[in-house]
Amino acid sequence: MKILVTCPPMLGMIDAFRPIFEQYSVELTAAKVLQTLSVEELKKLVPRHDGWIIGDDPATREVFEAGHAGRLKAAVKWGIGVDNVDFAACKDLGIPVVNTPGMFGREVADIAVGYVIALARETFRIDKEVRQGQWPKPRGISLAGKTAALVGYGDIGKNTAKRLLAADMKIVAYDPVAVDSPELNAVERAVWPQRIGEVDFIVVTCSLTPGSFHMVNADVFAKAKSGVRVVNVGRGPVIEESSLEAALESGKVYSAALDVFEVEPLPMDSYLRTHSRCIFGSHNASNTTDAVARTSEIAINKLLGFLGVK
Repeated sequence: MKILVTCPPMLGMIDAFRPIFEQYSVELTAAKVLQTLSVEELKKLVPRHDGWIIGDDPATREVFEAGHAGRLKAAVKWGIGVDNVDFAACKDLGIPVVNTPGMFGREVADIAVGYVIALARETFRIDKEVRQGQWPKPRGISLAGKTAALVGYGDIGKNTAKRLLAADMKIVAYDPVAVDSPELNAVERAVWPQRIGEVDFIVVTCSLTPGSFHMVNADVFAKAKSGVRVVNVGRGPVIEESSLEAALESGKVYSAALDVFEVEPLPMDSYLRTHSRCIFGSHNASNTTDAVARTSEIAINKLLGFLGVK
């Protein structure tokens, strides 16, 4: 039995999980990958394996058809995002596939709030300039009394709301399917993009779906308050990057902190790289030792169960 792992956070701790595979006499292939493998690379690798733990790779019909023609019997999407996985193809081909939901709400929320604070107080600029021998004193803004729009009010959104409420911020949450939580009764709900002109921060925490694609766009920025700050810890294509670039250039958006992008890794020629008031992540908000261990063990157990190994 052979299993392929293409998920970078899990691969970063892969030696911790080898004993589990060895216990069940499963051969492990730890792919060499920075962010994702290409369709062509996957078409060569996947068919050689009985199981696949998927990262953010293009798990397309073409890839699953190649896998089905080879040895592939089951797959697990590591993590919560599933926009890269063709579930319909798996159903047609009889390949069971699931994800690992509810894993990273607190971890991603920590990063989201860290970005909110960094944008409010320009800590990134201070760090950079002190390293250059300067001693800057940027005048930031206080969080208390400010309003944040949470675009997405699932596990990550609710955990972000808890942290922002602790900073005495006001929250307007946007999510057509999310259920209110009694302990978060201070959070107000609205239909996107109503009330966007009231907010000081736009914080994207939602998954990528046909409905959320480019939902933060030029029309939204036109309605937003001048000097709004933008955070994205959800999925890159939720924000239309060309519109964000124009809003940064005009000053409508004062600054942005992005852990995810429309193209990853961020291209070297991206305008965003030239903007001094941007903070960049590397699609890494969920990556803590604790969360990776927890999620990887669940993914392994689900896949071994599908394969009838345990």
